[in-house]
Amino acid sequence: MSSTESPRLHQTLVGAGACLLGLAYAVGATDIASDAGYSGVGPNFLPWLVSVLLLVCGAALVWEARSGGFRHLDEPSGGERGDWDALAWISAGVLLNAAAIERIGFVLSCALCYAFAVRGLRRSEGRVVNGLVPTVVDIVTGLLIAAPAFWLFTKLLAINLPGLTATGWI
Repeated sequence: MSSTESPRLHQTLVGAGACLLGLAYAVGATDIASDAGYSGVGPNFLPWLVSVLLLVCGAALVWEARSGGFRHLDEPSGGERGDWDALAWISAGVLLNAAAIERIGFVLSCALCYAFAVRGLRRSEGRVVNGLVPTVVDIVTGLLIAAPAFWLFTKLLAINLPGLTATGWI
């Protein structure tokens, strides 16, 4: 295999993977009822839309890879090896969110997830920030992002998310 063929093969595999994922979504969408809901859109609309878009994007990626490869690519950025410390912080935030969302509610668990993810992303950039003030700022920022999202979903869209209190406001 030539030195130019190996990247093209990998690029083709990425496109084929997107096509396979689109097909898997399409198969899954066939199991969802198509009864029209509000505005004539049924619950299977979004899965079908995602599957079609994945198939189109995957086909475009395969075509691009086979017709000469992805052109004008920048050199890869980042370190030469994975940043496991940053991955651990981000993974811990996601797992904590999944474990705590039913116990402390959507808003608080998402704020904690945000704070952990920001800590991990900063570490990946080499900016280790410790102390109470940056941690509090990160949690407050997470609250300022999660609270409006919670209220929009629960009050405007009437989608039930786990709350901390029975009032439905947090």
